[in-house]
Amino acid sequence: MNILPSFEALGLSEKTLFALQDKGFEEPTEIQRLCIPLLLEENTEVIGQAQTGTGKTAAFALPIIETLDEREKAVQALILTPTRELALQVSEEINSLKGKHKIEVAPIYGGASMENQLKRLKRGVHIVVGTPGRILDHIRRSTLKLSNLEFMVLDEADEMLDMGFIEDIEEILKVVPENRRMLMFSATMPPQILKLSDTFMKDAKVVRTQIKDSASPDTDQIYYEVKEEDKIEALSRIIDKEPEFYGVVFCRTKVQCDQISRLLNDRGYESEALHGDLSQRERENILHRLKERHSRILVATDVAARGLDIKDLTHVINYSIPQEPEVYIHRVGRTGRAGKRGTAITFITPREVRKFAFIMRKSLSEARKEELPSAKEIINSKRERLREHLIEVTKESPTNDYYYLAKEIIGEKSALDTFASLLSYLYSNELDKSKYKDISVKSSKRNNKKDKKSEDKNRANDKIKEPSLDENGLTRLFIARGKKDGYTKRDLVKIIKSQTGARDEDIHDVLVLEDSSFISAPYDVANSILKAFDKRSFGGNKPLISRARGKEGGRKNSEKSKKRDYHVNRPEGKRRDKNTKKGKRRSR
Repeated sequence: MNILPSFEALGLSEKTLFALQDKGFEEPTEIQRLCIPLLLEENTEVIGQAQTGTGKTAAFALPIIETLDEREKAVQALILTPTRELALQVSEEINSLKGKHKIEVAPIYGGASMENQLKRLKRGVHIVVGTPGRILDHIRRSTLKLSNLEFMVLDEADEMLDMGFIEDIEEILKVVPENRRMLMFSATMPPQILKLSDTFMKDAKVVRTQIKDSASPDTDQIYYEVKEEDKIEALSRIIDKEPEFYGVVFCRTKVQCDQISRLLNDRGYESEALHGDLSQRERENILHRLKERHSRILVATDVAARGLDIKDLTHVINYSIPQEPEVYIHRVGRTGRAGKRGTAITFITPREVRKFAFIMRKSLSEARKEELPSAKEIINSKRERLREHLIEVTKESPTNDYYYLAKEIIGEKSALDTFASLLSYLYSNELDKSKYKDISVKSSKRNNKKDKKSEDKNRANDKIKEPSLDENGLTRLFIARGKKDGYTKRDLVKIIKSQTGARDEDIHDVLVLEDSSFISAPYDVANSILKAFDKRSFGGNKPLISRARGKEGGRKNSEKSKKRDYHVNRPEGKRRDKNTKKGKRRSR
């Protein structure tokens, strides 16, 4: 047979080869080439490390399709994903890969109708793709029976661990049959994944693909050095410079997502925010509008955008610098697909230059520094596009009705004056240079000091103070709650994550003292935490989070911190009097 010989060499059947041909597949990707032969072998378990966009779904789905018993309408494969969107996407991908194989696939996730899911499971399915919480719910209800399970797959395993699903996953793995085969696929390989594999897998084979293979050569990588407060202006300029802009703007937190989307909409751009606080229906509607081009800008967190497959994106914007090289590769891989050119742009502040260099080095990527387009350049670009469009439009001959109407309107005025007035009315302030404010970035150390003094002076009047960075590039925050209030490290982290969308790796050096606590976080995450808790609180009290003073609360000072009296937002409203003996307290 001469159909897709490279896929045939992997051991796939004729039915599957025809399905791949119909989908337009030509050559297997590296992860497919490495995994498919292994998984077609009996009883082999695999840990696969590959970035999103490298074809890993097909790498595990094709062997599963080949192996399952079509006549036995029972759940033979369970695939766990971190998000509802990814569950739907994987389900759709398997359906498109199965060809003439008579296999039923059911997506099972929270936010969807439980009644419909129960009916689907009762009718019988071969493969279930779902999120850990809803899958566990069905297991407890005894509506998902796994006695015939042959394959247990964890897709985007690192994301599931980051999102706090580890306990749910472990509970699920404890009830699945011992003789099932377990597969794990992950973009990164943190210690928790290896620990999970040691507990639940037998002699698993680790398959890793090179990071450089996941970055598309068709993606132009650029970075701009801008101050934090100038980023929205920089983003507006980029969008205005590109007439066909259609992209994803990546932010670190849910709070920042909402804020940036709102600012873009205020400026007249069609923008949508996507994050974990939205209902399933809201998320589906947002993605539908984006795919139909009713909106052209998606502002999203990494978790919300995990596994999304939006075709023909022209741009990816890293509004907040990613914290890990793998995350950078994952974001950049959203554009420049299927042979089409794409552009990945990263905003970095002067303090993030070294960190970005580290990300470039570790991800084997190259990004060139550019200067943001000036207001004059953008106006010239807009004027040229407008000119070309109008020239094209005026090539058409008008109907008599419009010809006579134009003649009446012009009257004794010149045609030039009339046309100019019409353009001014139709395009309003499109060519108004004053709507772009000045952006200036000083990169030198001396200028950085001046900028910092100026920024600090400007921020002095702000209601929410901007955080300062320590020597590790993190911001130390003070929380006026501690052990005596019943809080543990886990409690504090959980509350902050739920309120701001921060991730576990965003929160560092958690220190819980008797009546206060400290955490460290990257600059933009700390900003989001301060803003989120400006009018919120733990247990209904007044705002409880503020900047730590100097190095207060650091590891080296943890013992001193226990003795000092941090009176910023203290719940009891008391402080230590230096003049009293033995540190007795008095009222303010």
